[in-house]
Amino acid sequence: MIDETESGGFGKKALGVVAAAVVTLGVLFAGVYLIDPNAVRERLGIIPELDVPYVSSRPPTVQAMVEMADIGPDDYVIDLGAGDGRILLAAAVDRGASGLGVDLDPALVEEATDEAERLGLSGRVTFRQQDLFDTPLNQADVITMFLLPSVNMQLRPRLLDLAPGTRIVSNRFDMGDWEADGERRVAGYPVYLWVVPAAVEGDWIVEVGGREIELSLQQTFQQVRGTATIDGEPVALTAKLTGSDLRVEFPSPYRGQNFRAVVREDWLEHPDTAEVLGERAEPEESPE
Repeated sequence: MIDETESGGFGKKALGVVAAAVVTLGVLFAGVYLIDPNAVRERLGIIPELDVPYVSSRPPTVQAMVEMADIGPDDYVIDLGAGDGRILLAAAVDRGASGLGVDLDPALVEEATDEAERLGLSGRVTFRQQDLFDTPLNQADVITMFLLPSVNMQLRPRLLDLAPGTRIVSNRFDMGDWEADGERRVAGYPVYLWVVPAAVEGDWIVEVGGREIELSLQQTFQQVRGTATIDGEPVALTAKLTGSDLRVEFPSPYRGQNFRAVVREDWLEHPDTAEVLGERAEPEESPE
């Protein structure tokens, strides 16, 4: 039998344990919310489960992304996982661009939309609650993103299928073996730039300086290598591809045949005069 004194002590101890547990759970819950409020909102069903937790890009990083993409007033920017819209808004305010930002979090979309209205940008930028994988990208001149490596890799085939010259900037995370065209470190973290390369792999016939040259090019993303046949002699060449801009250089004594061209679908043209410099070679017919 427990006397009243013992019972009272036991009850106080039990209440103390319960109170401590409640405080501990409260602290843990608050900590999770402060670190990643989306985790709590997902758990409560307020927003759908996110592929990427929201972490805002710092202002210096936003500035670097806008600069590296060389965004201008004629550019249409699509921001994937736009969050509070700060990257797209900076592109619009600082560079006069227009564009679209998409995010799954309705609260962030509303916040970005309100800020666009406050800045008088409602006619130039739009924010939409939408899955980035369901977002058409073909209209973009520039794509900005702060996602995760796995999401970048899922997007990569679609990005490589965009128009040559489309610029892509990513905060922190790369694209695997697709080497970046530019990289800058901001506050200890990398920012990457890619320029979607034209498709140049294959055989070409070009005419430079009155000479007909046969090119055989191999391509891995923007890296191009190959050989040329000049006056019947095979010659190793050096090539650089940035978007649709192709520069081809030959060793001595053929340096006079070095040329630069804009890559179109099946032909190469002079960057200043639009004169056709060469075309894709017709495939040889296989003997029957």
